[in-house]
This record gives sequence, C-alpha cells and structure tokens, in this order.
Amino acid sequence: MPWELTDDVEAFASATDDFLRARPVEHTVLLTLVDTLRRRGPHAYGSGAPVFGLWRGDGGLVDGVLLQTPPHPMMFSRLPAGAVPAALAALAGRSLTGVNMQADDASAFVAGWPAPASEKMRVRLYRLGELTPPPPPAGRSRVADAADRALLVRWWGEFHEAIHDVSEDHPGPVIDDRLGYGGITLWEVDGAPVSMAARSRPEAGMMRIQMVYTPAAHRGRGYAGAATSAASRAALDLGASDVVLFTDLSNPTSNGLYQRLGYRPVLDRVVMEFST
Repeated sequence: MPWELTDDVEAFASATDDFLRARPVEHTVLLTLVDTLRRRGPHAYGSGAPVFGLWRGDGGLVDGVLLQTPPHPMMFSRLPAGAVPAALAALAGRSLTGVNMQADDASAFVAGWPAPASEKMRVRLYRLGELTPPPPPAGRSRVADAADRALLVRWWGEFHEAIHDVSEDHPGPVIDDRLGYGGITLWEVDGAPVSMAARSRPEAGMMRIQMVYTPAAHRGRGYAGAATSAASRAALDLGASDVVLFTDLSNPTSNGLYQRLGYRPVLDRVVMEFST
C-alpha cells in the first residue's frame, strides 16, 4: 500500500487526528508540530513547504505518519511492517536533510536511502510518574513575561548552539508564542533569572517540557532541576494527564536529573543526517 503525501496541513490533521491522539505521549512532537502549523502557518519552522504523509493499514485506518518542516529532518511515527520500504519509494528523488525515527525503523530506512548517513543524536522520551521535587536551591520560580523577552531570545540561541542545532535564526516568534500562554518558567535568585524551562501547549491531555537551560555561570547549583520541577508542576496544575520530555542519551547528567524528578523512560528515537 503506498503512502499518501500532501502539503495540506488541514487535510492531514483531519485524516490523522484519531491516530495521533490515541497515543499522545508517543506522538508528542507530531501533535505539537501540527498544532503550530495550523495556528502559525506553513512557514512556522522555516521557509520550505512542509510535507505530510500517512500510511493506511488493513481496513483503511491510519497506522503511520510522517511530517517534515524543512530544513529539519523528516519525523516518522512508529511504522508497521511494510511502511518503511514503501516510504523509501514514496520519497525517492526528494531532498532530505535527515530523518527522526524510532531506532529500529531508522536502521531499515537508512539502509535503503541513497545518501550516506551519520547519527546526529539519540534521544529518550520520558513520561512523568510521580513528581518528586528536588531540595530547593536559593531563589524562586515565576512565569516569564514580555520584560524577559530579550534575555529569552539570547538564551534560546545559546541553548540551540549547545545542542548543535542552529537552524532557527529568528526565535522571536517562538518566544512570543510561549510568552502568550505563560509557557516559560524562570528560576530567579535575588530578582535575576538563572535558569528556564518551557512547556508546550496542551494536546490530548499531554504537555511537553522543553528548552531546559541554565547559562554556564549558574550551573551546578540545582537551578535546572528546580525550574523543570516548577514547569512540570505548572503542567499538572493546568490539568495535564501526561507530562513528557526528551533527553539526549549522551548526556548522563540530564538523564539522571529527570529520573530523580520522577520521569520514567518510554522509548528511544534516533536522528540521522544525510550527506548531500
């Protein structure tokens, strides 16, 4: 059965909504990508046109999806048997910078893609069990507001440089969007912000903690754990039934921290880059 490809976000959302919302933890990024593209338009993540695709299993029900917001790697849901070779056929001739897939699917896709591939990152998805706040460091949490915008734009750049992702050159609209719904938590000491943690909008009862960042001068004092705990508590207080986050598996510090806060592993994904 072939993949159905489209550039119409509304058609894609209508066809895949039940599939994505049936497993909101597993589909956390796909849900927020679709929501953002519907609200902010097709160029929310870059100048290239997004690509959407769906795979139907027996009975015609959606059983796999793909989504790319160029120049970012193409993201796939978990794929059933037969969907990977069919995706290779459907995407033949397209320019892909890389793929973001569950690890088992990625090896099969990369083996069939004509360009050389290298692993950029392995990430682990965690879901919050029982929140266990850390011993509080000095300071307090607060919700970021418009007065923090310049600082947040600078921290956004530093955060993405630290994770070797510099594809977003204009973070202002992203920061403004989060400020608009109170989605950034700051930890401050003596009135000065020292760490931050953002959260996504709610989707199917799920919120994702994002962009946990502490500048180098303030690290090692427990601020990141305090900011993450405060952002997680805010998500729970707003009614989230699932609070999730991703970590880079090469960073034992963050993986250990989040598990101490009560986050438990769900699944692993791999980001592969293709050479041109």
